[in-house]
Parts: sequence; structure tokens; C-alpha cells
Amino acid sequence: MKQHKCGWCLGNDLYETYHDTEWGVPVYDDATLFEFLILETMQAGLSWITILKKRDNYHDALDQFDYHKIALYDEVKQQELLQNAGIIRNKLKVKSIVSNAQCFLKIQEEYGSFSKYVWSYVDGKPIKNKVADYKEAPANTPLSDQISKDLKKKGFKFVGSTIVYAFMQATGMVNDHELNCYRYDEV
Repeated sequence: MKQHKCGWCLGNDLYETYHDTEWGVPVYDDATLFEFLILETMQAGLSWITILKKRDNYHDALDQFDYHKIALYDEVKQQELLQNAGIIRNKLKVKSIVSNAQCFLKIQEEYGSFSKYVWSYVDGKPIKNKVADYKEAPANTPLSDQISKDLKKKGFKFVGSTIVYAFMQATGMVNDHELNCYRYDEV
């Protein structure tokens, strides 16, 4: 018997694999949180499938998302990234990767980890929403507004409320799997 999945992922193997293995699983590891933060910021104005298709290219181009190295990228490295056809070649987005890595390190210094900082907004455990149809899930919430505002205040770029909410969904801070999706209770 085929298990029910969230409607947004159906019909695309890459989407379905991502849905089945990663989306909505609580992430407390700073390295993975950074990866998702960067991927979500790259998504601004684009579809998530576009980013998923380029994910391996980002891994290669960005030293496996090593934020310590990325924070030190100079203008030469940024120009190299802008020539890389495997990633989104938007000058502002490429610059934001570096500045966001620097801001990420500052948060780690201040809070002990990015995980402690971001998960403090939900008391360390996922918000379990009751979404009957993925089309009913919000694009943002007052909480994503609050986190977005704070991240911007801390210097982050491309972290509008909708991007932050997508980050929260991806990293399991909120569970927006459809109620009848087999992953709803698993995550």
C-alpha cells in the first residue's frame, strides 16, 4: 500500500526523496543549520526545486558549507563563485553567503551555538501544526517575522519572514507535514 505524502512533493523524485528523508526533521547541528540557512537564502525569488537541483554544486563550491572557511572568502573567491554555472550567480546573494557566515559565527560566539539561538524561539522543540492540505500552510507567521527581524538586526541578508519560515519548516522547527502524511507523526 502506498503511503500518503504531502501534495507539494508528488511527481518529482528529488522532491519526494527530500520530503521523505529531510523536510521537517528537527535539526540541532550547526553545520546542517548553516547549510539550510544558505540554501533557503539562495531560494529567495526562486523555486525550492531549483535549489535542490543545485545543492551538490553548492556543497562543492562552498567547501561543504564550512562556515569558518566561507566567512574568510575574499573578493577573488566571490568572483570565482560568480563564474560558477552550477550555483545561482547573483552578486548580492553570493556576497550574502560570506556575510551570513560571518554573522553565523558571531551568533555562535554570543549564544554558544546557532542551534541554541534559533531553537530558543520554540523552546527547543518543534511546533506541530495541523495542516490538512499543504496549500493551507502559512508562508510566514508572527514568529518567523520576529526571527527575521532579529536576524536582519544581527546583519543577515536575504532572511525575510517567508525565507525564515521555509527554513523553520525545513529544519523541523515547525512540522507542516499534512495531517495524513506518513511523516507527520514520524518527525
